Amino acid sequence: MGRGRAKAKQTKVARALKYGGPQTDLDRLQAELGSTGSPSSLDDSYDVVEDPYADDPYAKYYDEDEDKDESAS
Repeated sequence: MGRGRAKAKQTKVARALKYGGPQTDLDRLQAELGSTGSPSSLDDSYDVVEDPYADDPYAKYYDEDEDKDESAS
């Protein structure tokens, strides 16, 4: 018979966690991640992925569209 009070308490705690949770300190998070904050300081270089089939003499005969049609059937 005491379930109503327990359920009300659980609902109250759940709502408090959902809507009134701790606020995120973005400055602290930024310092923790070691970011300078300016997107222009990011390195724009990237690794070029080379084609693993570049030296395959039969690669020019491969038709990707034909392969997709066969797998759909």
